Amino acid sequence: MLKYLFLVFISTVSMQVFAQQEINLYNGTIPNSKLADIAENAHTENGKVVRISGVTVPTLTSYLPEKEKNTGKAIIIFPGGGYSLLAINHEGHEIAEKLAAIGIAAFVVKYRLPSDETMEDKSIGPLQDAQRAIQYVREHAPEWGISQNQIGIIGSSAGGHLASSLGTHYQDAKIPNPKNTSLRPDFMLLLYPVISMTTGLTHSGSRKKLLGENPSEQQVRYFSNETQVNADTPPTFLVHAKDDKSVPFLNSELFSDSLKKHNVAVDLFTYETGGHGFGLTNKTSADQWFDPFIQWLKNL
Repeated sequence: MLKYLFLVFISTVSMQVFAQQEINLYNGTIPNSKLADIAENAHTENGKVVRISGVTVPTLTSYLPEKEKNTGKAIIIFPGGGYSLLAINHEGHEIAEKLAAIGIAAFVVKYRLPSDETMEDKSIGPLQDAQRAIQYVREHAPEWGISQNQIGIIGSSAGGHLASSLGTHYQDAKIPNPKNTSLRPDFMLLLYPVISMTTGLTHSGSRKKLLGENPSEQQVRYFSNETQVNADTPPTFLVHAKDDKSVPFLNSELFSDSLKKHNVAVDLFTYETGGHGFGLTNKTSADQWFDPFIQWLKNL
Protein backbone atom coordinates (compact mmCIF):
# COMPACT_ATOMS: atom_id res chain seq x y z
CA MET A 1 0.00 0.00 0.00
CA LEU A 2 2.80 2.42 0.90
CA LYS A 3 4.58 1.60 -2.36
CA TYR A 4 1.35 2.37 -4.28
CA LEU A 5 0.88 5.71 -2.50
CA PHE A 6 4.50 6.62 -3.21
CA LEU A 7 4.04 5.89 -6.93
CA VAL A 8 0.84 7.97 -7.02
CA PHE A 9 2.71 10.83 -5.34
CA ILE A 10 5.58 10.64 -7.84
CA SER A 11 3.10 10.50 -10.73
CA THR A 12 1.24 13.57 -9.44
CA VAL A 13 4.45 15.54 -9.00
CA SER A 14 5.54 14.58 -12.52
CA MET A 15 2.22 15.79 -13.96
CA GLN A 16 2.56 19.11 -12.16
CA VAL A 17 6.11 19.64 -13.40
CA PHE A 18 5.02 18.88 -16.96
CA ALA A 19 2.01 21.18 -16.71
CA GLN A 20 3.97 24.13 -15.35
CA GLN A 21 6.91 25.21 -17.45
CA GLU A 22 8.66 28.59 -17.43
CA ILE A 23 9.71 29.63 -20.92
CA ASN A 24 11.89 32.56 -21.95
CA LEU A 25 9.83 34.85 -24.17
CA TYR A 26 12.73 35.68 -26.44
CA ASN A 27 15.39 33.48 -27.98
CA GLY A 28 18.55 35.54 -27.91
CA THR A 29 18.43 39.34 -27.94
CA ILE A 30 15.63 40.97 -25.97
CA PRO A 31 14.34 43.95 -27.98
CA ASN A 32 14.56 47.49 -26.62
CA SER A 33 16.90 46.47 -23.82
CA LYS A 34 20.04 48.00 -22.33
CA LEU A 35 22.66 46.38 -20.15
CA ALA A 36 22.13 47.39 -16.55
CA ASP A 37 23.27 46.22 -13.14
CA ILE A 38 19.74 45.36 -11.95
CA ALA A 39 18.89 42.06 -10.31
CA GLU A 40 15.46 40.48 -10.28
CA ASN A 41 13.98 40.44 -6.80
CA ALA A 42 11.36 37.91 -5.69
CA HIS A 43 9.46 38.38 -2.42
CA THR A 44 8.30 35.12 -0.86
CA GLU A 45 5.55 34.49 1.67
CA ASN A 46 4.64 31.05 3.04
CA GLY A 47 6.90 29.40 0.52
CA LYS A 48 5.36 31.15 -2.50
CA VAL A 49 6.75 33.94 -4.63
CA VAL A 50 4.10 36.63 -4.32
CA ARG A 51 5.81 39.71 -5.78
CA ILE A 52 8.58 40.22 -8.31
CA SER A 53 10.47 43.37 -9.29
CA GLY A 54 13.53 44.17 -11.38
CA VAL A 55 12.48 41.93 -14.25
CA THR A 56 14.92 42.07 -17.17
CA VAL A 57 14.36 38.60 -18.67
CA PRO A 58 10.65 38.15 -19.42
CA THR A 59 9.12 34.68 -19.24
CA LEU A 60 5.90 32.78 -19.76
CA THR A 61 4.80 30.11 -17.26
CA SER A 62 2.39 27.56 -18.70
CA TYR A 63 -0.45 25.85 -16.84
CA LEU A 64 -1.78 23.15 -19.14
CA PRO A 65 -5.01 21.30 -18.33
CA GLU A 66 -5.38 17.55 -18.32
CA LYS A 67 -6.01 16.29 -21.85
CA GLU A 68 -9.47 14.96 -21.05
CA LYS A 69 -10.52 18.39 -19.72
CA ASN A 70 -8.92 20.50 -22.44
CA THR A 71 -11.41 22.96 -23.98
CA GLY A 72 -8.99 24.27 -26.59
CA LYS A 73 -9.12 27.73 -25.04
CA ALA A 74 -6.12 29.59 -23.65
CA ILE A 75 -5.68 32.74 -21.57
CA ILE A 76 -2.52 34.79 -21.14
CA ILE A 77 -2.32 36.57 -17.77
CA PHE A 78 -0.67 39.90 -16.97
CA PRO A 79 -0.42 40.56 -13.20
CA GLY A 80 -0.65 44.11 -11.89
CA GLY A 81 1.59 46.11 -9.61
CA GLY A 82 1.58 49.71 -10.80
CA TYR A 83 4.27 49.01 -13.39
CA SER A 84 6.63 48.89 -10.36
CA LEU A 85 6.32 45.21 -9.48
CA LEU A 86 4.30 42.15 -10.41
CA ALA A 87 1.72 40.76 -7.97
CA ILE A 88 2.45 37.47 -9.63
CA ASN A 89 0.75 35.08 -7.22
CA HIS A 90 -2.79 36.31 -6.52
CA GLU A 91 -3.13 38.11 -9.88
CA GLY A 92 -1.22 35.49 -11.83
CA HIS A 93 -0.58 31.93 -10.68
CA GLU A 94 -3.75 31.55 -8.59
CA ILE A 95 -5.92 32.55 -11.54
CA ALA A 96 -3.93 30.28 -13.86
CA GLU A 97 -4.43 27.27 -11.60
CA LYS A 98 -8.19 27.83 -11.47
CA LEU A 99 -8.41 28.15 -15.25
CA ALA A 100 -6.34 25.02 -15.89
CA ALA A 101 -8.56 23.07 -13.48
CA ILE A 102 -11.58 23.70 -15.73
CA GLY A 103 -9.77 22.92 -18.97
CA ILE A 104 -8.45 26.32 -20.06
CA ALA A 105 -4.71 26.54 -20.71
CA ALA A 106 -3.22 29.51 -18.86
CA PHE A 107 0.05 31.38 -19.21
CA VAL A 108 1.40 33.81 -16.63
CA VAL A 109 3.65 36.50 -18.08
CA LYS A 110 6.57 37.85 -16.08
CA TYR A 111 6.95 40.99 -18.14
CA ARG A 112 9.60 43.69 -17.99
CA LEU A 113 8.73 46.71 -15.91
CA PRO A 114 9.32 50.11 -17.52
CA SER A 115 12.77 51.47 -16.69
CA ASP A 116 15.07 54.03 -18.30
CA GLU A 117 17.98 51.99 -16.96
CA THR A 118 17.06 48.78 -18.76
CA MET A 119 15.18 50.04 -21.84
CA GLU A 120 15.78 52.41 -24.74
CA ASP A 121 12.07 53.34 -24.66
CA LYS A 122 10.39 52.30 -21.43
CA SER A 123 6.91 53.22 -22.64
CA ILE A 124 6.78 50.28 -25.06
CA GLY A 125 8.76 47.67 -23.10
CA PRO A 126 5.80 45.98 -21.38
CA LEU A 127 3.73 46.11 -24.58
CA GLN A 128 6.52 44.39 -26.49
CA ASP A 129 6.46 41.54 -23.99
CA ALA A 130 2.66 41.33 -24.17
CA GLN A 131 2.76 41.15 -27.97
CA ARG A 132 5.51 38.56 -27.83
CA ALA A 133 3.48 36.48 -25.35
CA ILE A 134 0.45 36.19 -27.61
CA GLN A 135 2.68 35.68 -30.64
CA TYR A 136 4.47 32.82 -28.86
CA VAL A 137 1.30 31.12 -27.61
CA ARG A 138 -0.45 31.41 -30.98
CA GLU A 139 2.54 30.04 -32.89
CA HIS A 140 2.90 27.09 -30.49
CA ALA A 141 -0.83 26.49 -29.98
CA PRO A 142 -1.01 23.17 -31.89
CA GLU A 143 1.64 21.68 -29.59
CA TRP A 144 -0.56 22.39 -26.57
CA GLY A 145 -3.93 21.47 -28.07
CA ILE A 146 -5.01 25.12 -28.19
CA SER A 147 -7.25 26.59 -30.88
CA GLN A 148 -5.44 29.51 -32.47
CA ASN A 149 -8.64 31.58 -32.55
CA GLN A 150 -9.52 31.04 -28.88
CA ILE A 151 -6.65 32.83 -27.15
CA GLY A 152 -7.63 35.55 -24.71
CA ILE A 153 -5.94 37.70 -22.10
CA ILE A 154 -6.42 38.75 -18.48
CA GLY A 155 -4.93 41.85 -16.90
CA SER A 156 -5.27 43.23 -13.39
CA SER A 157 -4.74 46.89 -12.42
CA ALA A 158 -1.66 48.09 -14.33
CA GLY A 159 -1.67 44.64 -15.92
CA GLY A 160 -5.15 45.61 -17.09
CA HIS A 161 -3.65 48.65 -18.75
CA LEU A 162 -1.11 46.42 -20.45
CA ALA A 163 -3.82 43.98 -21.54
CA SER A 164 -6.07 46.73 -22.88
CA SER A 165 -3.05 48.24 -24.67
CA LEU A 166 -2.50 44.89 -26.36
CA GLY A 167 -6.21 44.71 -27.21
CA THR A 168 -6.26 48.17 -28.81
CA HIS A 169 -2.77 48.33 -30.36
CA TYR A 170 -2.33 44.81 -31.71
CA GLN A 171 -1.94 46.14 -35.26
CA ASP A 172 0.94 48.38 -34.21
CA ALA A 173 3.61 45.68 -33.82
CA LYS A 174 6.46 46.65 -31.52
CA ILE A 175 8.29 43.37 -32.12
CA PRO A 176 9.53 41.49 -35.18
CA ASN A 177 6.69 39.44 -36.64
CA PRO A 178 8.07 37.61 -39.71
CA LYS A 179 5.18 35.12 -39.87
CA ASN A 180 2.57 37.91 -39.66
CA THR A 181 1.06 36.12 -36.68
CA SER A 182 -2.07 37.83 -35.40
CA LEU A 183 -1.32 39.72 -32.19
CA ARG A 184 -5.03 40.32 -31.55
CA PRO A 185 -6.48 38.67 -28.44
CA ASP A 186 -9.77 36.88 -29.10
CA PHE A 187 -11.25 38.20 -25.83
CA MET A 188 -10.21 40.16 -22.75
CA LEU A 189 -10.89 40.06 -19.01
CA LEU A 190 -9.83 43.26 -17.26
CA LEU A 191 -9.81 43.30 -13.46
CA TYR A 192 -10.00 46.79 -11.88
CA PRO A 193 -7.91 48.01 -14.82
CA VAL A 194 -5.99 51.18 -15.36
CA ILE A 195 -7.39 52.20 -18.76
CA SER A 196 -6.57 55.87 -19.14
CA MET A 197 -3.39 57.92 -18.81
CA THR A 198 -5.41 61.15 -18.51
CA THR A 199 -4.66 63.27 -15.44
CA GLY A 200 -7.36 62.88 -12.79
CA LEU A 201 -8.53 59.56 -14.19
CA THR A 202 -5.37 57.47 -14.34
CA HIS A 203 -3.45 55.81 -11.56
CA SER A 204 -0.67 58.37 -11.21
CA GLY A 205 1.98 55.86 -10.15
CA SER A 206 1.40 53.68 -13.20
CA ARG A 207 1.48 56.69 -15.53
CA LYS A 208 4.71 58.02 -14.04
CA LYS A 209 6.43 54.63 -14.29
CA LEU A 210 5.32 54.05 -17.87
CA LEU A 211 5.49 57.55 -19.38
CA GLY A 212 7.68 59.57 -17.02
CA GLU A 213 7.05 62.91 -15.35
CA ASN A 214 6.12 64.92 -18.46
CA PRO A 215 4.66 62.74 -21.20
CA SER A 216 3.65 64.27 -24.51
CA GLU A 217 -0.01 64.67 -25.43
CA GLN A 218 0.54 62.07 -28.13
CA GLN A 219 1.84 59.52 -25.58
CA VAL A 220 -1.04 60.21 -23.20
CA ARG A 221 -3.62 59.72 -25.95
CA TYR A 222 -1.95 56.61 -27.37
CA PHE A 223 -1.96 54.90 -23.97
CA SER A 224 -5.42 56.18 -22.94
CA ASN A 225 -7.04 53.05 -24.26
CA GLU A 226 -10.63 54.28 -23.97
CA THR A 227 -9.73 56.53 -26.93
CA GLN A 228 -8.25 53.68 -28.99
CA VAL A 229 -11.27 51.37 -29.28
CA ASN A 230 -12.67 50.43 -32.70
CA ALA A 231 -15.05 47.84 -34.08
CA ASP A 232 -12.33 45.17 -34.09
CA THR A 233 -11.37 45.58 -30.42
CA PRO A 234 -11.82 42.17 -28.73
CA PRO A 235 -14.95 41.38 -26.68
CA THR A 236 -14.30 42.37 -23.08
CA PHE A 237 -15.42 41.37 -19.58
CA LEU A 238 -14.67 44.07 -17.00
CA VAL A 239 -14.61 43.72 -13.20
CA HIS A 240 -14.40 46.73 -10.90
CA ALA A 241 -15.51 47.86 -7.44
CA LYS A 242 -17.16 51.27 -7.25
CA ASP A 243 -15.25 52.16 -4.08
CA ASP A 244 -11.82 51.53 -5.66
CA LYS A 245 -9.59 54.30 -4.28
CA SER A 246 -6.51 53.37 -6.32
CA VAL A 247 -7.94 53.12 -9.84
CA PRO A 248 -11.20 55.03 -10.32
CA PHE A 249 -14.20 52.96 -11.38
CA LEU A 250 -14.64 55.46 -14.21
CA ASN A 251 -11.76 53.74 -16.04
CA SER A 252 -13.91 50.65 -16.59
CA GLU A 253 -17.06 52.68 -17.28
CA LEU A 254 -15.39 54.71 -20.03
CA PHE A 255 -13.87 51.63 -21.65
CA SER A 256 -17.24 49.86 -21.51
CA ASP A 257 -18.95 52.89 -23.08
CA SER A 258 -16.36 53.02 -25.88
CA LEU A 259 -16.84 49.33 -26.62
CA LYS A 260 -20.63 49.71 -26.74
CA LYS A 261 -20.28 52.72 -29.05
CA HIS A 262 -18.40 50.51 -31.50
CA ASN A 263 -20.79 47.56 -31.08
CA VAL A 264 -18.20 45.38 -29.36
CA ALA A 265 -19.54 42.79 -26.90
CA VAL A 266 -18.86 43.91 -23.33
CA ASP A 267 -20.00 43.03 -19.81
CA LEU A 268 -19.19 45.18 -16.78
CA PHE A 269 -19.33 43.14 -13.56
CA THR A 270 -19.68 45.67 -10.74
CA TYR A 271 -19.09 45.47 -7.00
CA GLU A 272 -20.38 48.17 -4.68
CA THR A 273 -17.43 47.55 -2.36
CA GLY A 274 -14.19 45.63 -2.42
CA GLY A 275 -11.60 48.28 -3.10
CA HIS A 276 -8.62 47.41 -5.25
CA GLY A 277 -6.48 44.35 -5.84
CA PHE A 278 -8.80 41.59 -4.63
CA GLY A 279 -7.80 39.07 -7.30
CA LEU A 280 -10.04 36.01 -7.50
CA THR A 281 -12.06 36.75 -4.37
CA ASN A 282 -13.78 39.95 -3.29
CA LYS A 283 -14.25 39.26 0.40
CA THR A 284 -16.94 41.92 0.75
CA SER A 285 -19.37 40.10 -1.56
CA ALA A 286 -21.06 36.72 -1.82
CA ASP A 287 -20.92 37.07 -5.61
CA GLN A 288 -17.61 36.41 -7.36
CA TRP A 289 -16.66 37.27 -10.92
CA PHE A 290 -15.07 34.00 -12.02
CA ASP A 291 -18.16 31.90 -12.80
CA PRO A 292 -20.03 34.75 -14.57
CA PHE A 293 -16.90 35.35 -16.66
CA ILE A 294 -16.70 31.69 -17.67
CA GLN A 295 -20.39 31.72 -18.61
CA TRP A 296 -19.85 34.91 -20.63
CA LEU A 297 -16.94 33.24 -22.38
CA LYS A 298 -19.06 30.22 -23.28
CA ASN A 299 -21.68 32.52 -24.80
CA LEU A 300 -19.28 34.43 -27.06
